[in-house]
Amino acid sequence: MNKTFISGNHTFAEAAIRAGCSCYFGYPITPQNELGEYMAMHLREAGGVFIQSESEIAAINMVIGASSTGARVMTSSSSPGISLKQEGLSFLAGFELPAVVVNVMRGGPGLGNIAPAQGDYFQATRGGGHGDYRMPVLAPGSVQEIADLTYLSFDLADRYKTPVMILGDGMMGQTKEPVVFPEPIQDLPEKEWALKSRGDGPSKYMASLILDPAEMEQHNWKLERKFQQIAKNETRYEAYKMDDAELVIIAYGTTARIAKGAINRIRKEGIKAGLIRPITLWPFPKKILQELTKTIDQFLVFEMSTGQMLEDVQLAIGGMADISFHGRPGGVVPTPAEFARFVYREYQEKRGFKS
Repeated sequence: MNKTFISGNHTFAEAAIRAGCSCYFGYPITPQNELGEYMAMHLREAGGVFIQSESEIAAINMVIGASSTGARVMTSSSSPGISLKQEGLSFLAGFELPAVVVNVMRGGPGLGNIAPAQGDYFQATRGGGHGDYRMPVLAPGSVQEIADLTYLSFDLADRYKTPVMILGDGMMGQTKEPVVFPEPIQDLPEKEWALKSRGDGPSKYMASLILDPAEMEQHNWKLERKFQQIAKNETRYEAYKMDDAELVIIAYGTTARIAKGAINRIRKEGIKAGLIRPITLWPFPKKILQELTKTIDQFLVFEMSTGQMLEDVQLAIGGMADISFHGRPGGVVPTPAEFARFVYREYQEKRGFKS
């Protein structure tokens, strides 16, 4: 089992190439530039197409064109760059075209800064662009999981004919860890729906302009049935030290790693804390949280934002338990010790202990 010591940004790119990505279109923005640089160096060696576009808007429209031919396609950016791609993401969903989009989040809003943050949760999980659509959103918790979820993202995109977003952050993109890459994919099945240049069959066309309201409604319901299937089949999460937990922390990505360190600290103080880490931010793993409310009455949401995933936790739990929140927005990365102190205070206060 060969391990490669590699950064998160390079892992996105290497895993994509191994997963059969043959086209990458992007525009530079920190803190994900290493992803595009790696693609520029290695994708063409693998026989693929790399284009540094003139803008983020151009990049996402190139994705639409390449995906319509049946290619496995990726683009990447960071927060404000993803905002510029939103119209294209809506078009991909409307056309029912597969693509993988990586967002290595930075602090915001506006241009913000290049520090890691989690302020793009709403944008990702609510679609971001216009119209009734959703897309799977995966949140890796390690560099190894970046590799694994990149493979999975291309498979989900093809299976459901949908854009898929991988939501990381600047810290995860820059972190280096040992990674075991899955074996490269040698052959991909033919996509019968794809547009081809050769004239060996009936002509095909794609359009998302549907002027008749009744037809547009039917198309929207078709998409909604697909989103319901994704929600039924593709929800993923990790449970950490949940066997005896009396307090549940919900965190994803980098904050989940910080939370694990905090849990190990406070368990030494006798507080039985556990973690539910959503791996799919959409579909959100609400059923496990609903099930936990039968035996646990204290939950704590931890994010590098002012509280975006918090709303999904509140919707899932529906007032059946107490929910606390700890957030550090704008690129501030808390330490496990800081978060452990917060958890300890919350636990003591909710249970009426004196400090």
